[in-house]
Amino acid sequence: MLRVCHAPMEIAGQVELICDHLKKEGVHATGYNFFHSFLDYKGTYMTDAFELQKLVNVALDHFDLFHFHNSHTFLEDFRDLQWIKDKGKKSIMHHRGNDVRSRALAVKGDSYENPYAYAESSFPEDAIQSNLETFSKLVDAAIVQDYELYKYVYPYYSKENKPVYVLPRLCPIGQYEVAVEQEVKAKPLVVHAPTDRDFKGTAYIEASVKRLQSQHPFEFKLVEKLSHEKALELYKEADIVIDQVLCGAYGNLSIEAMAMGKPVICYLRPDLVPTFPPGLPIQSANPDNLDAVLADLLGNPAKRQEFGRQGRAFVEANHDSVKVIKQVLQIYQNLISG
Repeated sequence: MLRVCHAPMEIAGQVELICDHLKKEGVHATGYNFFHSFLDYKGTYMTDAFELQKLVNVALDHFDLFHFHNSHTFLEDFRDLQWIKDKGKKSIMHHRGNDVRSRALAVKGDSYENPYAYAESSFPEDAIQSNLETFSKLVDAAIVQDYELYKYVYPYYSKENKPVYVLPRLCPIGQYEVAVEQEVKAKPLVVHAPTDRDFKGTAYIEASVKRLQSQHPFEFKLVEKLSHEKALELYKEADIVIDQVLCGAYGNLSIEAMAMGKPVICYLRPDLVPTFPPGLPIQSANPDNLDAVLADLLGNPAKRQEFGRQGRAFVEANHDSVKVIKQVLQIYQNLISG
């Protein structure tokens, strides 16, 4: 039986989902989380940095493969990556976003520009570069969730002839019920749920809402500082969900909202649109056109319902955790047999 360790932190419930589905596939999978937050994700062993350091030697003997997340390992100086290599074991670094999102490259690259990008919450530029140089030499493969992140990490790993896999986020589709279509509300509810206000563009969203509420009857709810479980209950009430309007790629909120059959607004960087799976019904909006995009959805209940139906179908096709875990297993098999 393959024994896989996920460490050292949970990211948007993804580690729990991967571990749960790996177990169903006959893999011995364990996840450790030293990042405690109000989101209160369950399903991993809660620990801290000190305990993780003590765990290293035991883990090296017990696990066959180490799946690390967000540019962290058991130890701050990454010495454990060399120890894993010396033991003949395999390791993966799963980059999650601000651990590799360079401030400069978020704004402009070889084939794109994004004047709206905000990456001040990213790791320092020198740390990103140093980390990627280290990881590309010592781990066996990298994983990213989309081609926005791929552009930041590929040059480092390709130089070392290491693969970079694009793995969609997992969604437990069976846990999301699509609301039964009801009579159109006189005042639709718009929901926005930022974990990082600056990164998500919350100030632009609030300003847009304030302008439009003088022209359209609708309610607005900002979902903050709640557990993931409680936040999901509020998403169910939404008629429109706004994810993020600066980054250029859709996030976990978009996926959860689409799984519930909700129309979603989120900025999609034009160069990235062809890299997303076909059929993505997200309505792209940035600070310059958010008023127009939101007003259009507010005034078109039929359009909202159609985008909601398309969103559910999109998540079923591309983010269903039962399907995505097959891709995870294939990545593991490539490494183990390579």
